[in-house]
This record gives sequence, C-alpha cells and structure tokens, in this order.
Amino acid sequence: MTMQTPERSDLLPALADLKPEQFEAVALSVFQYQAHYNPLYSRYLELLGRRPGSVQSLTDIPFLPIQFFKNHEIQSGTWTPETDFSSSSTTGQIPSQHLVRSLDWYLQNTRRGFTQFYGDPSEWCVLALLPSYLERSGSSLVAMADYFIRISQFPDSGFFLNNFEQLAETLTKCKSAGHKTLLLGVSFGLLDFAEQFPMDLSGITVMETGGMKGRRKELTRTELHQTLQEAFHLERIHSEYGMTELFSQAYATGGETFTPATTMRVLTTEINDPFYHTLPGRTGVLNIVDLANLDTCSFIQTEDIGKVSADGQFEVLGRLDVAEMRGCNLMVEGSGW
Repeated sequence: MTMQTPERSDLLPALADLKPEQFEAVALSVFQYQAHYNPLYSRYLELLGRRPGSVQSLTDIPFLPIQFFKNHEIQSGTWTPETDFSSSSTTGQIPSQHLVRSLDWYLQNTRRGFTQFYGDPSEWCVLALLPSYLERSGSSLVAMADYFIRISQFPDSGFFLNNFEQLAETLTKCKSAGHKTLLLGVSFGLLDFAEQFPMDLSGITVMETGGMKGRRKELTRTELHQTLQEAFHLERIHSEYGMTELFSQAYATGGETFTPATTMRVLTTEINDPFYHTLPGRTGVLNIVDLANLDTCSFIQTEDIGKVSADGQFEVLGRLDVAEMRGCNLMVEGSGW
C-alpha cells in the first residue's frame, strides 16, 4: 500500500494549533512530506537504505546531522528564501545557514512557544542584552527578541548593547512600576552586567540564552545561575534553548531542565551509534524533532549531549566531539556531497 504524500497546505493548519496528543501523527506526516520534497534529506534516506514507507514511529525516523546546515542549502519544496539565519562562527569555522521561506511563520511560532510558558510576549516589558548577536546580521535570536520588543505594550522595551547604566535604570523603573519584565541576555553579557551593576531584581524574570562566545571563561550552567542569583537577589534564573537550525525553542523556568515547545520534541541516541535510540534518563546525543522546520528539515541530530526524561523534559550536559559521530561522518564522506 502506497502512503499518500501530504502537501504543505495540509500541514500548516495542524502545526499552527498542534496538540501534544497529535504530535507523533503530525510528525510522521511531516516526515513523509520532507522525504518526498527535500532532495538532500531524500538522498540521505536513500544512502541509509531507509524507505519512507517503512517509517512507522518517531524512533524509525533518521535524523539529519546538523553539520549539513554548514555546507548545503536545505529546502523542502521549491521556493525563494525571504531571508536566512546564520550562526556566529570563530575564525576558520563555517557558519550554519538556515534558509527562511517565511519570516512571519518563524516569528509566530516563537510567539506561540513563549506564550506556552510565560503568556503572550506583548504583555511583557522585554529588555534584551544580546551584544554578540547584535554585532552581526542573521541572528534568529535577535529576530525573535526584536519581534517581542515590537509587539510589547511597554515603550521601555528595547535592546541594550553596552549601555549598562541605562539598562539598570530601566530595570529599576520597571520593578518600581510592577511591570512584568523580562531581561533576556547572552551569558557573558549578563555576567558583565552583574559584575558592574549588582542589584535587587526580585520580581524580574532573568533569562539566559547560553554562550560565552569566547568572551569569558566557560562556566557550567549551575555556576552561571549561582553567580547571577547572588548578584540579582533571585531564587532562580530562567533559560532558553534554541539554535540557528531550529524554529522552535525550549525553556527552563528555573534549574537545568528544559521543556520543549509544543512543536518540538527531543530524543537521544548513542554517542557512538547515531541510529540507536537510548532509553529515557540515559546520556546520549540530543536529536530534535522541530515540526516548525516544515520548509527545511524537522529531524536534526545536534552536537549536544544530554538526557531526556520519560515526560519529554531534557537536560543539556555538554557538547559532542564531532569525530565521535562515526555513522554520520561516514555518511557525509561516502556520499560525495
């Protein structure tokens, strides 16, 4: 029996109002769509000897190594990119590139994801401390923060590059007024601000997005949170997990355990065997199903190591040495791409 390939127009409404109990069924439909309309992913499946018709569950789906975003244009369907997102890179590194068919689709999805955990971003005063991202173009995080700032009902919402004094004044003003306030910052920016302007931010939501970007000594998430909690008199620090190659985010509302947005689910595979799924609670390579990546690839094997619990929450424990991903590397080397 031949499975009918769904069309993009069939999938968009389901993704815009996705219920948790629908996730696997919709994911399998997205897989069939991308296996048919994404030439790169289709070729990858062919090299693996994996016929799309044989895929019956999430764990049957092969995940595309994230390195492909560094040297291939990944598209499902034929369309002209409206824009593209790119990762930061140090000298000698190739940045990832994520082609964007519809910027509005990305922004609306980030809004739905944030709302799931914190309520609509328009109800927040959003103060973004993202210096390394603002200093280059193509950041998906800046696009998300800019959108949240634009729809915010508070005129004090905005970006703060190195003007810490103004940021401190704005935070004091928002706290005094009792506004729902989000301080969203890259890790090194928050640490620099905490050292120069330690202050009582009780009642303010401080959210780190990770990343020292070579600006400071790397810290564990626990060490980072403890430092920020002490400087800002807070019981907890929030975290956002996202990347250039994803259209969805996960959030940790305190502590180190992330909960993915409705359009996202995380699985783990063995470090030395990218096709063997590990049991809940076991350390492995994080594989992400991001259904919002409808126009590129929704099934991505990252370079992060972590654990996923039975309820779908996950921890990020570190980065993988790419040389250990033997199965994926052999596939890249043997494909002639």
